[in-house]
Formats: sequence, C-alpha cells, structure tokens
Amino acid sequence: MIQRVARTAVIRSAETHHRQALAFASELGMRPLVAHCHLGLGKLYRRTGKPEQAREHLATATTMYREMDMRFYLKQAEAEMDA
Repeated sequence: MIQRVARTAVIRSAETHHRQALAFASELGMRPLVAHCHLGLGKLYRRTGKPEQAREHLATATTMYREMDMRFYLKQAEAEMDA
C-alpha cells in the first residue's frame, strides 16, 4: 500500500515537472525543449498505462523533431511509439 502511494506521488510529481517545463519552454519559444517535454510525457504516460495520452505526446514530439531535423531524438521518439 505504501509503495503504491509513493509510486503515485512520484508519477504525479514527474508529470507536474514535465508540464511546467513544457509551459516555460513554450513561453520562451524553445522548440527543442518543448519537443523533449512531449517525449518525456509520452514515455511517462506509456509506462503508466495511459496509451492515448502517450500517443498524443509522442506524435507531437515526433513531428517537432522531424520539422527541426533532429534525427537522433526523432529515432528515440519513433522507437517509443513502436514500443
């Protein structure tokens, strides 16, 4: 029981921090960081059993990496989508 509560708290914290970073990066026009935040959220949601939310963020990250020609991270995002 305690482990489940602790795990839930860690997940919520991770989600909150990713969303805050996403908001700041968007506000500052830092597109690479915005894409990284979407990738991080996609990974988090995939690993916590939220496939629809994961797909949405991973698709956004993939699109952004492709637009910015960031091939290294594009491969990572595509691999997450295929996982």
